[in-house]
Amino acid sequence: EFNLKNTINLKKGINLGGWLSQCEYNNEHYDSFINEEDIKNISEMGFDHIRVPFDLELIETDNGNPILENYKYFDNCIEWAEKYGLKVILDMHKAPGYSFIEAYAPTNTLLNTESIQNHYINLWVEMAKRYGKHPDMVVFELLNELVEEHLSEPWNILSHKTIAEIRKYAPDTKIIVGGINWNSVFAVKLLGKPYDENIIYNFHCYEPLFFTHQRAYWVPEIKDIEEIEYPLSKEQLIQYNGILSDEHQKTLRNSFFNKESSELFEAIFEDAVKFAEKINVQLYCGEYGVIDQAPLEGTVNWFKAINTAFEKHNIGRAVWTYKEKDFGLIDEHYAPVKDEILKYL
Repeated sequence: EFNLKNTINLKKGINLGGWLSQCEYNNEHYDSFINEEDIKNISEMGFDHIRVPFDLELIETDNGNPILENYKYFDNCIEWAEKYGLKVILDMHKAPGYSFIEAYAPTNTLLNTESIQNHYINLWVEMAKRYGKHPDMVVFELLNELVEEHLSEPWNILSHKTIAEIRKYAPDTKIIVGGINWNSVFAVKLLGKPYDENIIYNFHCYEPLFFTHQRAYWVPEIKDIEEIEYPLSKEQLIQYNGILSDEHQKTLRNSFFNKESSELFEAIFEDAVKFAEKINVQLYCGEYGVIDQAPLEGTVNWFKAINTAFEKHNIGRAVWTYKEKDFGLIDEHYAPVKDEILKYL
């Protein structure tokens, strides 16, 4: 047996969403969206790490040719992070044959096509060759969010196979792995036994979705909803959750709404925490946050509540996100409460 507690300390992080992923895929954007000043600012705000989502389009053309010069964005980011005392998670947000945005689409062929799996593994081998020499500050995250439930076991097989290849070039690099249903906390226990002692199990938490994503244009059931405050009574929790489709309810089962808001995150995290303790693996929350459509007082209350559960169970995390993308912490919407929110990240 190995001791998994000797892992990297990722306590308080922030995502750089929209920089190298879910963006305009051109150098003008990459060069202007994030620069050294931003990394300095993140350090000065008290964060200890950044999560850097990147899409396949950054490092490869549509016909599969590598764009080698774009690895400079990782190089620069790592250099800046080292300068300002931050660790870096390199998160493959969109992979060959897989995008969480196109869940259930026939284009998601990664988990059933050997040639695409080899392509995916080779990309990680390239990352390992380049960045495996920084095991104390650079972490690899294999895939952002797997969605489909039937892919849980195929993903376990592919992730272990990928890690085995990464280990040839990056024997000590910490590797983050998450599960199905958009990295649901309930999927952590489906990941099984970790590959080795340098694995971290990941989940994302935007619960309750109707609060954190209220008026989000991409969630049809709640895009025109009235303003929702936080905390909520049991009755309100049940009522609002009933508005969501089955697809979105999967992340937060109705049974959790027999709880008051103050107990909600404790209940949501319970199974994952027990599983992680049993197999001695570090838990990490790679994304959580509240949309800029939500009321500010409720937003602060939500961050305070989830932070209490994170702290109790020593769960490291990275808030979504630094700027723009409807959740940007440094954007104007959050300005009146930013200092208050920073206390609870």
